[in-house]
Amino acid sequence: MELILKVIDGSGFVRAEATGTDETFLIFSGAYEDGDQVVVEASSPGHIVLALDDAITPTLVYLTGKSYELAVPFEIRRPPYSPRAFAGDLHRLHVRKARPEEVVQRRNLALNPWDDKSNSTLFPHAVANVQTRGETQFAARNAIDGEKANDNHGSWPYTSWGINMDPAAELVVEFGRPVKVDEIVFYLRADFPHDAWWENASITLSSGQVHSFPLVKTGAAQGFRIEEQTVEWVKLHSLVKAEDPSPFPALTQIEVWGRDLD
Repeated sequence: MELILKVIDGSGFVRAEATGTDETFLIFSGAYEDGDQVVVEASSPGHIVLALDDAITPTLVYLTGKSYELAVPFEIRRPPYSPRAFAGDLHRLHVRKARPEEVVQRRNLALNPWDDKSNSTLFPHAVANVQTRGETQFAARNAIDGEKANDNHGSWPYTSWGINMDPAAELVVEFGRPVKVDEIVFYLRADFPHDAWWENASITLSSGQVHSFPLVKTGAAQGFRIEEQTVEWVKLHSLVKAEDPSPFPALTQIEVWGRDLD
């Protein structure tokens, strides 16, 4: 797999670039500027381990197209990211083709700290029908970024999916290919008493099955095993708020455990 990493400015000028077979590093000396994008290109779709910044954990993801672009976050896009991410004037970007044994192992298939609202090629990808006040610290991508600190709310590391007090809120996690899933794990936001919580949540799978899960007031992981089945997406919906004075239930993280097809 031919792999390319780039830093491109707002006019399309390539500020830095590196190419390799199955693995490449890009060392970019310079400060990012508003409008810059970090880009990964691949000669074919497939599983890659991606690390576009050394402050964010390298993650196994699936690239369906030949490229993925992430706008370097500034201003309103900044809250979901560590203050160390994309900062300073020396940056190390890394991508490699995933090893076969990494791809087949059972893992959280819903993990992607590189997800973004404009993303359409790098999976998993989270999409929601609501987002509190349109603020990025409450965006859908925060529910799959791997950040589980949940005893507060707001900017990193306390980002979450905020539903804007909408009982019809829904979140879809798309995998970009068929996968086998067998467990759903919820981390509710637990900034009590600011937060409320859900007593029940439902998951619809692309296979057609619907599961309803009872939830309790806790910041700990709440996991539920399900019959293993092949799906391309899961949808969280029918969120039943507990009787609590707070109008603010929210989701810090959803994990979907399973494996890729053989």
